[in-house]
Amino acid sequence: MSHWEAQYQRSKNAATLDDDEADEPMPDIDLEELPGYQTPLQQLTRHWMNERHAPDILPAQDVLLGSILDHLRRQSETIQLLRGDPSTSEEDHMRIMLAQTEVERVKFIVRSYVRTRLFKIEKYARHIIANEEVQTRITAAERDYASRHAHLLDRHFHSSVLQGLPESQTALDDSPKLIMPPMVTEPETTRPVFAHALKNTIARTHRGKVADMSRGSLMLLPFSAVTDQIANGEVELV
Repeated sequence: MSHWEAQYQRSKNAATLDDDEADEPMPDIDLEELPGYQTPLQQLTRHWMNERHAPDILPAQDVLLGSILDHLRRQSETIQLLRGDPSTSEEDHMRIMLAQTEVERVKFIVRSYVRTRLFKIEKYARHIIANEEVQTRITAAERDYASRHAHLLDRHFHSSVLQGLPESQTALDDSPKLIMPPMVTEPETTRPVFAHALKNTIARTHRGKVADMSRGSLMLLPFSAVTDQIANGEVELV
């Protein structure tokens, strides 16, 4: 059992009523054994892996991320206090080292998750600021970052190349002609991904075909076919 899971178990036990305070003894239910239950760290890990494998930016998990960051801050403060306590035994120092290792592991996942989203925001900045649907998947801070990044790129392209071209060729959002690629980079949503079904669900490909996904199955499908299932927690990317 990890540090996060152990803390949740202690909180759950502390909230359980004593037999003298309840009319009937409450059953000992282990939430971790319930189908589909995931600890906050397991949830963040799943969103992290989905974000890394998805070609498009996924809905932000700012509430979950904020709660985990608050927990990390409290854990770090507790560890520093225990390290400075002269009465801490050698055995306690070993436990503190293990707790610190767990904190650093979670920090790595948090940093990688945030950096993955920032990479996508920088890559698709102009697409994001022009698409209201995509903006619903990101936070206000990420929208501001995308807007500033797109503005800086526009200034750079204009000062280095576009100002020397005819006025009819200085736009960055013109429609592609013939075999010319579009000026605005967009996510390749038809890219195939490995989808692992967490529940029984149905995926529909861009050609209208239906794929039945039973729980535990692994299929190679276009990302666009499982976008809704990923958002609903029915499918994870591996």
